[in-house]
Amino acid sequence: MAEQLALHVESAVSCAVTDLGRTAGPARGLAVNGALDQFAARAANALVGNQPADPLIEATGFGLAFRPSHDVLIAVTGAPAVPSVDGALRSPWQPLSVRAGQLVQVAVSEAGLRAYIAVHGSFEVPRLLGSCAPDSMIGFGTGVHPGSRLALLRSHPPLVNPLFEATVFDFGLPIPVAAPVGGSIVLDVIEGPDAGEFGPELERLFAAPYAVTPRIDHVGMRLRGDVPRRSISGEVLSRGVPVGAVEAPTGDELLVLLRGRGVTAGYPVLAVLTSLAQNTAAQLRPGQQVRFRRTTVTAATAALLARRRLLDRVAVRARTAFAAHFTKGS
Repeated sequence: MAEQLALHVESAVSCAVTDLGRTAGPARGLAVNGALDQFAARAANALVGNQPADPLIEATGFGLAFRPSHDVLIAVTGAPAVPSVDGALRSPWQPLSVRAGQLVQVAVSEAGLRAYIAVHGSFEVPRLLGSCAPDSMIGFGTGVHPGSRLALLRSHPPLVNPLFEATVFDFGLPIPVAAPVGGSIVLDVIEGPDAGEFGPELERLFAAPYAVTPRIDHVGMRLRGDVPRRSISGEVLSRGVPVGAVEAPTGDELLVLLRGRGVTAGYPVLAVLTSLAQNTAAQLRPGQQVRFRRTTVTAATAALLARRRLLDRVAVRARTAFAAHFTKGS
């Protein structure tokens, strides 16, 4: 009997199989979860000819090493992380051909926090409400640990490495880098539903940088700095809050809600990160400085659609190129 296609994990810390999130979850009281850097996750899948929401690996902070049982096609995106195959450095943000048994190592650099590893054909993992995204609140998900065996849905015909030097495989996908402005990473936001409750105090949100604290996970992150104070009194009732909400609890820290947040909360929401700013926030490390910058819904939507169109073009080119080669090799 033929061996099932799989990745055999040799080392892994803080890694899990995920996707774009459980969109059916919030209506049932579950967090959406999924890849925190949605652009990087979509890009990884596009580069190997997968569908945008196919499962892939999210590696947080420490990296990953694995060997495939069969020839595979992979892509590594996200935080600057130069992958190596049997010790030879390879390019991130490009499709990579890996032979059966070769050792792939992905080390996440200090310039970001999360890398994404997609494999052509994707992973065979359990799903809940149509998604494999981990949910720590209910104990669901597929962790990636030393000794893990991650089943793959399919392999691909052998791809000779020199093919990847041809222009047809150089997709020219620009790597998004959050360049610091005055030493701070800029996060674009639109004003939140409770912005009016802060009056002139709201301007403090945009006046000075905030420091990322070590309190970071999929639920959210805390930022230390000059927190605006409400100009009115009264309790804030629990209500639905969006991913990316910037909340102002009492104290000297802001709380930025990420994809693992509960669907309701009771702190005032000053602002909401744009979709692209959420991707940037996913790569922040403790100690970094961030500044908030106002934008509009119209501008944020246009920027997101431009990124999506770019990935659509990459996906079409990838599927066309790989289909042509696989047909030749079959």
